[in-house]
Amino acid sequence: MLRARLREDDVAARLDVDPKTVRRWLSGRVPYPSSRAALADLVDVDEAELWPEAGGLLSGRSRPEELAAVYPQRWAISRDVWTRFFESAEHEIGILAYSALFLAEDAGLLGIIADKASRGMRVRITLGDPDCAAVAQRGRDEGIGDAMAAKVRNALMLYRPLMEIEHIEVRLHEAILYNSIYRADGQLFVNQHAYGIPAAHSPVFCYRESESGDIAAGYVDSFERVWMSAKSM
Repeated sequence: MLRARLREDDVAARLDVDPKTVRRWLSGRVPYPSSRAALADLVDVDEAELWPEAGGLLSGRSRPEELAAVYPQRWAISRDVWTRFFESAEHEIGILAYSALFLAEDAGLLGIIADKASRGMRVRITLGDPDCAAVAQRGRDEGIGDAMAAKVRNALMLYRPLMEIEHIEVRLHEAILYNSIYRADGQLFVNQHAYGIPAAHSPVFCYRESESGDIAAGYVDSFERVWMSAKSM
């Protein structure tokens, strides 16, 4: 916290907890998983380094080198983390989802993506075809029916200004997705899909490509396969 120039009150405000809770953490109490992930991001230190005893099989040396962080739900990822994620890209940004509406509704994040593209960076956004069977099935799986297709159409309207920018391409896919993939160069956020549970309430794994591993490469390959089969708008 000192290196990050953060006080107890700063951490409490950023994580939306009581300052007394922060003091308990500093006294040795281990935070809940969502708070651990958010605090590790806030101070830019690996979660396993802060609480090696809390991570079980994912702590210390037993954790795959490519796995940088685990978030219990997508909503637990702070906006600051998403901002740093997209700002870190130097070569390419990729989005593969059914709607990614939470991003489309954030004008600030769209501004970062637009700025990157205006400076020559490739941006690829692949969303579900709102009229395809896969989107309809996902709507039934989440218990929202036709609202899923409506979310996609809403997202497409919000992404439309990006389509006018050179180096940004949006395509529509008809694939059954088992996860959504957000890519900033060699860093990936992989949002799991679970039956009956909205993506916002499902876990997200953060991977960084490594020469010694092939987990991230597998998701990159999945992204490319869907991209190649998707239709240009």
